[in-house]
Amino acid sequence: MQEQAATSSMAASSLPSSSERSSSSALQLEVKEGVESDDEIRRVPEMGGEAAGPAASGRDGTSAAGPVNHSAASQRKRGRSPADKENKRLKRLLRNRVSAQQARERKKAYLIDLEARVKDLETKNAELEERLSTLQNENQMLRHILKNTTAGSQEGRK
Repeated sequence: MQEQAATSSMAASSLPSSSERSSSSALQLEVKEGVESDDEIRRVPEMGGEAAGPAASGRDGTSAAGPVNHSAASQRKRGRSPADKENKRLKRLLRNRVSAQQARERKKAYLIDLEARVKDLETKNAELEERLSTLQNENQMLRHILKNTTAGSQEGRK
């Protein structure tokens, strides 16, 4: 009998308070679902009367369509609880990390693209320089031939 009372009191003492449950339930939900998509990370839950989705829940752990606890409504008026602020801060930090990682990946892809363009343009430039050199040599040779032919035809007329 005393054993049952001891285990029930230990279980009750290990249960989180209502504010801890509300903040930790959101964290547990994220952990259970695994990695969220980018859209889910950037989504800001609605604080109004309508739920953001079918799985949305109120601050007191009940569904948004269920009964509203008046103490939770009064907490909203006074401001967010420290646990809610911490949860919001952690979500913001996570969004910032994801955004920063995406920016780094975009920058890396952009630099790879630029390097490929540089290589292509350098190759094209080398080909054009070679062609220019060939055409200049051909032009010089034709001018020389023209000069020799005009000089030879002028000598034949004299």
